[in-house]
Amino acid sequence: MMNTKKLTVILMLAAFLGAVISLAGYKFLIEEKRYESIEDKQNYKLSNYLSDTSVVAPQGLNFIYAANASRPGVVHIKTLYEVKNSESYPQSPFDEMLKEFYGDGYEGHPQNLPPQQSAGSGVILTDDGYIVTNNHVIDKADKIEVVLNDKRSYNATLVGADPTTDLALLKIDEKGLPFVKYGNSDKVQIGEWVLAVGNPFNLTSTVTAGIVSAKARNINILRDKENLAIESFIQTDAAVNPGNSGGALVNLKGELIGINTAIATPTGTYAGYAFAVPVTLVKKVMEDLLKHGYVQRALLGVTILDLTSQVAKEKGIADINGVYVASVNEGSAADKAGIKQGDVITEINAVTVNSASELQEQVARYRPGDKIKVTYVRGGKKQEAETVLRNKMGETGIVKKEDVALRTILGAQLREASKEELEKFKLEKGVKVVKVNPGKFKDIGIPDGFIITSVDKKPVDDPNDVDAIIQDTKVTGTLIGGVMPNGQRKLFALGE
Repeated sequence: MMNTKKLTVILMLAAFLGAVISLAGYKFLIEEKRYESIEDKQNYKLSNYLSDTSVVAPQGLNFIYAANASRPGVVHIKTLYEVKNSESYPQSPFDEMLKEFYGDGYEGHPQNLPPQQSAGSGVILTDDGYIVTNNHVIDKADKIEVVLNDKRSYNATLVGADPTTDLALLKIDEKGLPFVKYGNSDKVQIGEWVLAVGNPFNLTSTVTAGIVSAKARNINILRDKENLAIESFIQTDAAVNPGNSGGALVNLKGELIGINTAIATPTGTYAGYAFAVPVTLVKKVMEDLLKHGYVQRALLGVTILDLTSQVAKEKGIADINGVYVASVNEGSAADKAGIKQGDVITEINAVTVNSASELQEQVARYRPGDKIKVTYVRGGKKQEAETVLRNKMGETGIVKKEDVALRTILGAQLREASKEELEKFKLEKGVKVVKVNPGKFKDIGIPDGFIITSVDKKPVDDPNDVDAIIQDTKVTGTLIGGVMPNGQRKLFALGE
């Protein structure tokens, strides 16, 4: 007779086998029947997953808040450019002859061609309609349209622009607008998550994510005739494409830390690296444009080089930290502070500078007349000096917009022709003779109000262009073409 212990074991084994068989039967006979669709099967398999994926992300990494906070304040900017002339359509039989006579400065007759369009992005800064964008987004536009995130559309006016930082300030007539709050780009760290918000390829309100890849990056993309361009970009790997220009780079709080400006690409589209103007510089430029219509640019008055190991070896410098002073302009802020060629600048107002772009960014935050402390190393010894910054004219006061490009050349005061003056005479570019004093211009009969369009058949749009060409030709035989105040085209010849 089987003992009680063995019987118990057999009964337990039988119960276990029965349970296994029952579960298997349920699996194949019952469970499979509930899969009436792929969606049902997915839902069953993923039933243990959280439906709200936003709370699955690691603490502090939540893109939803930043996207919702910034998207309403990022706008789509559409620009219109009227075609004023054409190389291939001379309406007058004399056009080709006059173009040969005047050079490229002769504009000819415009055709009835359709306007050209372009687009970019912008960021609302105030609830009453001030908007920041890139200068290259709106440069020379005849009409600027701003489309909000909610599809409302407005015509915008240009308050001011600064090609040296590639920034511009626009204004639309509206109240109660959503805006993007300023952040602090100084506190942004390499490796920090950021979002790029804009309108690439006319795809409105697009958000992409990435990290800060580098800071104070100079990619030599901005061009300035006086070598005053500031490039100290925040580099990110967030996807940025044509149309993102002027849009927002924000942190996870949705705060503005930069204005997306450029991409590094062999194809013209996203290839992994994008660059934004840091908001600390944006704030200063916007305030200047709002108050003065022109950026009050402060200069230290030095030519600087990145202090690489090669430069340090050539100059006999032991420590490669800082920025090397290659030359000092006479009478400049640096000159008055006692800074000399060969010094190595390490700090501006106690902020460490380790590259030319970092130094330029720090100085660009100030205005002429501001006092700063410069820390530098000479002969291995650390020194400090205080100096008052000056503008490019060597002055410490505020520069008025109308006097920005005023230069005296051969006795005449010149400035860049305004948009209204160019439109009046159907010109694309030109330099206005503001006042003629005794000198070469007066001697040959150039009057006040004359707009110079070419010098020796080379088109000009800046007094520096006129000066450079005249200096290059040494005046003798220089031909100056342009438009008289009454609209008549005329050519003047400069003698010795």
